[in-house]
Amino acid sequence: MNQPTTMKVSEFRRHLQAAANHELCFVLPDGGRIPAHAHITEVGRTDRRFLDCGGTLRHVSSCTLQAWVADDVEHRLLPGSLVAILGKAEPILGTDELDVEIEYEDGFLSQFPVIGSEARDGILAFHLVTKHTDCLAKEICTPAPAAGDQSECCASGGCCS
Repeated sequence: MNQPTTMKVSEFRRHLQAAANHELCFVLPDGGRIPAHAHITEVGRTDRRFLDCGGTLRHVSSCTLQAWVADDVEHRLLPGSLVAILGKAEPILGTDELDVEIEYEDGFLSQFPVIGSEARDGILAFHLVTKHTDCLAKEICTPAPAAGDQSECCASGGCCS
């Protein structure tokens, strides 16, 4: 499954600056929206170091914006204000070339990559997608071809070793 390209901080910031006084909107993968009165309570750089199932050490970094919904339904965060918040976080982020993800809880905590935006009728909408798991070493570690047959994957020292 091909994941759409995630928006970088530099592009995210450009969209915010171009529509600084619009209403800010985050559109969830199912078409729903994060409530307009959400707060961005954290801007963080998330660094992940991991070993994939093929034995390759990997490093992935992203910019995570935590959206939190409080009881103050009159709260509205304008895009221009979010630009200022991102500016304060520059020393933590270190670069504008990190992928942007929105962290949001609605029954369970999820991180949604930002893949696009549109400004229309006074609303700046950022479109979010779901994240998916994937095997990063498919050439080494593939599922067994038949139920119960682990001949290729596990016998060759792949992910089962």
